[in-house]
Amino acid sequence: QVQLVESGGGLVQPGGSLRLSCAVSGSIFSIATMAWYRQAPGTQRELVAAITSGGRINYSDSVKGRFTISRHNAKNTVYLQMNSLKPEDTAVYYCNRAVGSDYRPVASWGQGTQVTVSS
Repeated sequence: QVQLVESGGGLVQPGGSLRLSCAVSGSIFSIATMAWYRQAPGTQRELVAAITSGGRINYSDSVKGRFTISRHNAKNTVYLQMNSLKPEDTAVYYCNRAVGSDYRPVASWGQGTQVTVSS
């Protein structure tokens, strides 16, 4: 059973930066594709970025060039460095194990971490 604990969110001004972390329990981390998703009020959860066990990375068009996903297998942790934040990045951010070419989330969701971009 995979457990996910996200952290690092907060309130930041437009143009600012945040680094999110996701601690993952379970022995499968090193071989799993991991992804970050986000959900803004009144919208569906959407994929933000994904990283395979081999380091192949995929970003949504809305964050490409601003966000960087990375992983530390020895720490069972996946990160999301978010730069040049915009108000439309405001959402609850979640991580999950992902499968398939469409990066479907397969584990139970954690509590997420709130990111608010506002002046």
